[in-house]
Amino acid sequence: MNDLTRGERLQIMLTEEELAALDDWRFGHRMPSRAAAVRELLKRGLAAEGYAPTNGAKPSKEYGVTNGAHRPHTNGGDEPSGG
Repeated sequence: MNDLTRGERLQIMLTEEELAALDDWRFGHRMPSRAAAVRELLKRGLAAEGYAPTNGAKPSKEYGVTNGAHRPHTNGGDEPSGG
């Protein structure tokens, strides 16, 4: 998928303070929309946590959102057993 074709919609609820912070950041970085600002902040947050960006050569459904360079944290055994 390229940047102009998005297959999923994600809705979030923000407090007034969170929305104000998002808008302040957006305008300070000259982002064209709130959605673009959220995508950029998400990308930066994931990179800060060690998730490598994908190279865009394949659709994400072929290999997942990340390239597997980072393993998700476990929650100390609180995960369902799956069976």
